[in-house]
Amino acid sequence: MAQRFEGNTEGKGIKVGIVISKFNEPIVENLLKGALLGLGDNGVSENDIKVFYVPGAFEIPLLLKKLCTKNEIQKEFDGFITIGCVIKGDTAHFEYISRAVTDGVNKINIEHQIPAAFCVLTCYTPLQAYERSGNPPTASNNKGYEASLSLLEMINLMKKI
Repeated sequence: MAQRFEGNTEGKGIKVGIVISKFNEPIVENLLKGALLGLGDNGVSENDIKVFYVPGAFEIPLLLKKLCTKNEIQKEFDGFITIGCVIKGDTAHFEYISRAVTDGVNKINIEHQIPAAFCVLTCYTPLQAYERSGNPPTASNNKGYEASLSLLEMINLMKKI
């Protein structure tokens, strides 16, 4: 039987950076609450979490890149969560922003080999965004909480291999 490697969500001693967009504030703040709750529920200390706000989702990859580059020298973070929300409007703007953020975070994640959980909602309606950012947050109603679990699992898995 092949050897199986799995991460776990134990967070004690893990340091996390969160890059969050200020745009669509009620939704992203609910996602942040979910992420913080998920991290805390799994043993990450409040003192080991730093939150960085950017104007909109488009700016997330730039700050994430800066933090990853700085992290290679200072080893300040074990991983990151990116939080944002893009809701479709009447123009193509939604497609451009969604693609740029997704591709940017993915490229940085691979380039720097540091886990970055993706919690940027790309929804067709405000209702969809609210449904994915439940408050009070739980693992089943809030994508921020879900992203925190994915991040912890990836950090622990990366440490194992």
